Amino acid sequence: MKDIKNNANNLPRVAYFCMEYCLHEKLPIYAGGLGVLAGDYLKAAHDLNLPVTGIGILWRQDYTEQYIDAEGNPYDIYPSYNYEFLNDTGVTVTVTVGGDEVELKIWHTDHFGNAPLYLLDAGKPGKKHGNFTARLYSGGSTDRITQEIILGIGGIRALRALNIDVDLYHFNEGHAFLAGLELIREKMEQMNCSFEEAWEMTRRQVVFTTHTPVEAGNEKHNYDLLFNLGANNTLSYEQLVKLGGDPFNMTAAALRISFISNGVSKMHGQTAKKMWKDIDNRSPIISITNGVHINTWQAPEIKEAYNQENGLWEAHMKLKKELIDFVYQRTGARMNPEALLVGFARRAAAYKRSDLIFRNTAVIAPLIEEGKLQLLFSGKAHPDDDIGKSIIKELVQMDRYFKDSVVFLENYNMKIARLIVRGCDIWLNNPCRPLEASGTSGMKAALNGALNLSVLDGWVGEGVKHGICGWLLDEYPHISLEHADEDERDLTALYHILLNEAIPTYYQNRPKWIEMMRASIKMSSENFSSNRMIKEYYEKMYQKAVNSARNPKKAHY
Repeated sequence: MKDIKNNANNLPRVAYFCMEYCLHEKLPIYAGGLGVLAGDYLKAAHDLNLPVTGIGILWRQDYTEQYIDAEGNPYDIYPSYNYEFLNDTGVTVTVTVGGDEVELKIWHTDHFGNAPLYLLDAGKPGKKHGNFTARLYSGGSTDRITQEIILGIGGIRALRALNIDVDLYHFNEGHAFLAGLELIREKMEQMNCSFEEAWEMTRRQVVFTTHTPVEAGNEKHNYDLLFNLGANNTLSYEQLVKLGGDPFNMTAAALRISFISNGVSKMHGQTAKKMWKDIDNRSPIISITNGVHINTWQAPEIKEAYNQENGLWEAHMKLKKELIDFVYQRTGARMNPEALLVGFARRAAAYKRSDLIFRNTAVIAPLIEEGKLQLLFSGKAHPDDDIGKSIIKELVQMDRYFKDSVVFLENYNMKIARLIVRGCDIWLNNPCRPLEASGTSGMKAALNGALNLSVLDGWVGEGVKHGICGWLLDEYPHISLEHADEDERDLTALYHILLNEAIPTYYQNRPKWIEMMRASIKMSSENFSSNRMIKEYYEKMYQKAVNSARNPKKAHY
């Protein structure tokens, strides 16, 4: 791949729109993987000196801080955060929500080694419109559309007010789609052109990334609500139907308003093509696999030991003990640094099957009770997701039953994620296929020498090789999915690999384990960095879209 760092002045200037960004725990404006991806993208843009500007929202009360009560139930609190380290641009813009003019303050940050990020803010909670930007992903459809008006329409207006020149707009998920309507409205008004002409010109300026691999999980809204809130942005019902259908599908609309779109792994790209094959007039869908920011997620000790080809185990044990000390400080649990430690930390969702490993206690209980296996979990459920909270409650029950050997860390955040991916021995990943579009937690763990124990889904099939840098449940020689329950098949494979490969290697063949650690670090650092990812965006999407805008007669991918 050619070096784009030294050619930055000639590259397209990109405005990147996302509802959440995970840059640092001091700036809690993220919920999960989408935000981690966006934060790592901005850091890669900074490292490579690329002309990228991030647009987001300043969530004054977080997504949620989530803790566990005495009965093991998750509960949510929403403190107000001090964001004094952000820069006040002194610039404001307005959007219309439900006939009301809403003033948005614009904040700026590049404090965390990131490309410039501008955050829109409707004010402190309790003020007239302050609740609009209080909590990420809170409330129902009215709240969501309001937030999307602020991000999309407000984001375009912020770029104009700040005099930031843009060649291309990257919508990271359908939440950003309303920015496309603002671009169309601008062109219709300023160039006195038709809707169709403005749509075609806008299409050459937009690229889109989709993340949700289940059609039902993509956002839909009825038109009465869209028009009542003003999300149509002067466009008619007939015009909007051409973009998003009826009911209005945000992802379908984003596919129709973009020059090119992408899934976030090779497998997800194929899944997305099948999902949206019946959407007429949509952009082509390619694959650009996610990556992670190495300097954020890889421990310096691991990087040094790997490069010097010496002391990798000692560096790992130092980080493992730091994690175990943190666990003790937070929970009082005394985990054993010499025992095999399996990590599982991510959003609490049923398809991720965090409880799969516990489903046959006759197999798993002796391993835990004999001290051969320790399990460390963390994660958050959406505040309104009762199923997600019940998953956490089940994990907490395992924590309390297997004292000191199974632990659930409450209030999952970036700091906890960093500690776990750096300190665990194995990273467990067993979602139902093909529901993990990419997944990046396993990449971060691999950067630190953890060995992935995973199903073939998302990014895994592009990197993890069975017995070389991790293990794949799909490699176990059992009957096919067509003839077996998926849970039963994967549980059998999980136990077989643990009992016959992972545990014996860890305790009886340390040289082999270290060799696999090195292979894991090599695999992840060479193939799954955010630097590689953003270079692919420039080469496969951005440059092609900008070239099409300059040569309209060749405006097809």
